[in-house]
Amino acid sequence: MATAVDLVGVHGTRNTALATSGHTPADKLATRVAGRIEADIVRRGWPAGESLGSEVDLREQYGVSRAVLREAVRLVEHHQVARMQRGPGGGLLIVTPDAGPATRATVIYLEYLGTSVEDVLAVRLLLEPLAAQLAAERITEDGIARLRRALGAEAERGAPGRWSHDPLHVVLGELSGNSVLRLFIDVLTRLTNRYAHLVQLPATELAAARGSCQRWHASIVEAVIAGDAARAQTRMSDYLDTITAWLREHGSGPRPGPVAGASGPAGRPPAPAGAKEKLAEILAARIHQDIVGQGWPVGQVLGSETGLLDRYQVSRAVFREAVRLLEDHAVARMRRGPGGGLVVAEPAPQASIETMALYLQYQHGTGEDLRLVREAIELGTVARVTAGRDEPQVAAWLATAARFSPADQFHSELAQLAGNPVLVLFLRILSELFRRHIAGQGVPLPPADVIGQVAQAHQRILDAIVAGDGCLARHRMRRHLAALTPWWH
Repeated sequence: MATAVDLVGVHGTRNTALATSGHTPADKLATRVAGRIEADIVRRGWPAGESLGSEVDLREQYGVSRAVLREAVRLVEHHQVARMQRGPGGGLLIVTPDAGPATRATVIYLEYLGTSVEDVLAVRLLLEPLAAQLAAERITEDGIARLRRALGAEAERGAPGRWSHDPLHVVLGELSGNSVLRLFIDVLTRLTNRYAHLVQLPATELAAARGSCQRWHASIVEAVIAGDAARAQTRMSDYLDTITAWLREHGSGPRPGPVAGASGPAGRPPAPAGAKEKLAEILAARIHQDIVGQGWPVGQVLGSETGLLDRYQVSRAVFREAVRLLEDHAVARMRRGPGGGLVVAEPAPQASIETMALYLQYQHGTGEDLRLVREAIELGTVARVTAGRDEPQVAAWLATAARFSPADQFHSELAQLAGNPVLVLFLRILSELFRRHIAGQGVPLPPADVIGQVAQAHQRILDAIVAGDGCLARHRMRRHLAALTPWWH
């Protein structure tokens, strides 16, 4: 019998489009121990400030050596889940995390895929109007003040000669009250920034672009503050359409550069972003930048440990910790023996999926949060597949899906047919969140008649897509997801 997870297209195998080869960080014992520590923290209810035990206690609890435990602790610290405090009264202390590690992991993977600006903005068009709508419905005096501060600060942002996107969209994501939506918008805004930073403009054009952007933002904020959800949603959609056209006209290039804010100019390490920034994380960001600058040559040896220590002028301990972080994100891996060294790897989606899911677990995202974002993504996927139904690959799948595609793969395969890697990855993150959500809620298995209804619903959606009736396909998808609401809560 299918499980509740199967009903919404979640399955344990990796999608073909997201599959990776070679080294898998999850195979390493330290990574597994880090995962167990993080799971224990979630089970405890994430009590920030509480100690999980001393190094000796943890070695005994998890049955590992000092070296393995310390490597696992580095990962947990990188995920900003806990930190090791030395001395009397110390131990591994649970901390309050931020979104940084989750967004970095996701941006790294989408960057590697060569995600286009059209892909990013297409997903923004699905999610940000929803955020503007929710923000307008939930706006408070404090929210109004935050929006006005963001507008007032816009004139001070942006590097000379470059177009710059501002954080107003992230603020709207936060004011939506939906933790999943907020984190996805943060990722999308970072990616858009990195495309936009490739655009060089004369001073007059730059001033005009900023002025237009500020006027659009003022219009959106006005609607949100007024509590006019429909107008806020419409203005956000129109603005993003305008940005899409603008970036196409000015040519943003096929691929973004290094993570914005993660590293400084080539040839020297960046300045720390704050007191908590670790040198190993700065070095990992710089090596990542160098890999991107070389076109991400998978399999190429960047150099031996000795050679790289000399190149980056850091200690062996800092270098090895940086390598561990790169391995966690599958950016690079250290190969021992003759001909070895730091080898460029092929990033895997699992790093971003698990890190995003972990952070959102801390945020206590609700089943309703998941449902709203899932619906927006699924409806956008249906629209894209319907529009491209005559393309050979799409037409072939539509002709055989009803007979040969397992019901639990329907949603993931539909997302892949949409041809947008951001949609596919976000859907997988939602699937992992849903899996964790129902595991914690003890959701019972659905009855057999529901499983039959799911197959029928899938067929009806396919029929509408084949007929080219996008409105009907979206209607049926919405009804299908609504019928599964009992398994989301």
